[in-house]
Amino acid sequence: MSRLSVPCHVKGAVALQVGDMRTFQGRPGVVVIDVTFPSIEPFELQEITFKNYYTAFLTIRVRQHTSAHTPAKWMTCLRDCCLMPDPHSEDGAQEYVSLFKHQMLCDMTRVLELRLILRQPSPLWLSFTVEELQIYQQGPKSPSVTFPKWLSHPMPCEQSALLLEGLPDPSRVSSEVQQMWALTEMIRASHTSTRIGRFDVDGCYDLNLLSYT
Repeated sequence: MSRLSVPCHVKGAVALQVGDMRTFQGRPGVVVIDVTFPSIEPFELQEITFKNYYTAFLTIRVRQHTSAHTPAKWMTCLRDCCLMPDPHSEDGAQEYVSLFKHQMLCDMTRVLELRLILRQPSPLWLSFTVEELQIYQQGPKSPSVTFPKWLSHPMPCEQSALLLEGLPDPSRVSSEVQQMWALTEMIRASHTSTRIGRFDVDGCYDLNLLSYT
């Protein structure tokens, strides 16, 4: 299935403070990134790709267009997607990730804006985010190849001609097989059943007989 990249504007990350910054334990544990699409009409989201950078969990909210008289509303389309199996180790910390619309919790049509909520509960990493963010929508469908009706569905007589092309005439083959069968029966009927004995006389061989054989 083809896809088209959607031009987008990724706003600067906003860190939400967890703990007291005056202490060593104080650090941002949640980062929010807003993605807008100022140069495109509401679209149907097909795929999101990015490279992770030490983000442990990802939640995505989408703002969708409803109608001219109803304000657009936010909905959660992905909740706490695990990007790092263990937040305290580096497994998955810098992996490339693809998320498809069938993984989302809601319909992804009429998209106006996305909000990515990143969480990293481990104090081991000083910063975390997502990089190389790309948004895709479904591209135009490939035109289907159609064949002429006469080629796709040949008539019965045409089908027979195509199947028999290059094969011998069935009536001729039947006649020749019948002639071969008759000839075989004639040979079998005239075959002698007399057993040919050895060239010996009273247990001794005649040299004259052997020389002629």
